Amino acid sequence: MENSTKNGDVSGKENEDTFTIAVAGKGGTGKTTLSGLLIRELVERNIGSVLAIDADPNANLNELLGFEIGGTIGQLEAEVLQDSQEVPPGMTKKRWMELHLQQILAEGKGKDLLVMGRGEGPSCYCAINNILREYLNNLARNYDFLVMDNEAGMEHLSRRTTAGIDALLIASDGNPIAIQSARRIAGLVDELDIEVGKKYLVLNNVVGELPDKSDQMIEELDLELLGVVPRDENVLELCWDGEPIDLLESDSSTANAVREMVNKLIPDTVGLSHVNNE
Repeated sequence: MENSTKNGDVSGKENEDTFTIAVAGKGGTGKTTLSGLLIRELVERNIGSVLAIDADPNANLNELLGFEIGGTIGQLEAEVLQDSQEVPPGMTKKRWMELHLQQILAEGKGKDLLVMGRGEGPSCYCAINNILREYLNNLARNYDFLVMDNEAGMEHLSRRTTAGIDALLIASDGNPIAIQSARRIAGLVDELDIEVGKKYLVLNNVVGELPDKSDQMIEELDLELLGVVPRDENVLELCWDGEPIDLLESDSSTANAVREMVNKLIPDTVGLSHVNNE
């Protein structure tokens, strides 16, 4: 966010209770678009600063948000592991990484973006993960809201951050395979011992009424249905044209559906300290 966080100093933020939303789902369920729409709605409300994290190796959240990125955490990891960059004399590797992490943080109006990129692969380096975990946790405290777009398998959450998630939104459509995938993702969170306040199901890109069998499968899930986002040709047109999601009309069916979900998600008190300190 402009004029806010790039120096990584967390001492000035009075509200350390960052409200964290993680979005996951099977590929093709529109979770990245859902993440972008959530970020758009939070920024429009002007109730606090927003940090977006693209944690999907197939990173394209920046395109939805209208950001140009200068690098990813995965690229930085590769440089460190391959020793292709020499740490200047008198500087620790930790400080060197922090400086480069600050440089790849993309800043915008009301929101910032950090892209994870592809992981370091089989040559996992615990020291690097520890530096990243500390940096990401400290960075998040500078923001009122954090929205993370995840891959379906969320093992990286247990490596990258020790902070809890307030709301996990699992995106699905009416396809039985996607609904079953939502069930598995919810179970994976428990297996990985990721701290989650509440898990929700979001039906995305829905056309018309769902088949009865799909309704029955959804009812059998141990997930609260947060909302139904209809298929919106206006969203598709923006994506085809390479335009940011900010340009979506506020009265569109998709924007209205996401607005209702945010009303349910965000307590009235969240972000008030930011507004009062403006």
